[in-house]
Amino acid sequence: MISSTDIIKALIRTEKATSYEPDRKYLFLVNNTANKIQIKYAVEDLYKVKVKDVNTFISLGKKRKVRYHLGKTPDVKKAVVTLKEGQKISEAIT
Repeated sequence: MISSTDIIKALIRTEKATSYEPDRKYLFLVNNTANKIQIKYAVEDLYKVKVKDVNTFISLGKKRKVRYHLGKTPDVKKAVVTLKEGQKISEAIT
């Protein structure tokens, strides 16, 4: 079984991600092989909150030129986690 710290890589704190917070939604960078149920239990375990819903999507990597060859940045999986009423994530786990 994968541990919670292996499933949740980071809490994304960008301008767009912080605009979701009034709706109790938080954006996480997660393991590519993790499913929604594993992400839900990992967030509840790490942040001690109750999760209402989890939506996931995969951001495809961009093509980049590396010297004389074409390269590609890796694909990453992100999860938008909606918390139950009255729940809040106040600080990031390091």
